[in-house]
Amino acid sequence: MDAFTAGILQRIKNAEQDLHRALESGDEFLAEVEQSELEDLRRLAAEHGVDPVREMHRTAA
Repeated sequence: MDAFTAGILQRIKNAEQDLHRALESGDEFLAEVEQSELEDLRRLAAEHGVDPVREMHRTAA
């Protein structure tokens, strides 16, 4: 896995965790911010041919 792929996957994982925490705490504004960040990261990954779901399953195996 190259550095870009590893970096974008880590950023997606972090954003997912941050979104989950925001939702758990009831912070709607932060949840919206984190959701937007997550969407941007997923779009960026897709533009570069990275499928976050497939890559995360591959690294977990």
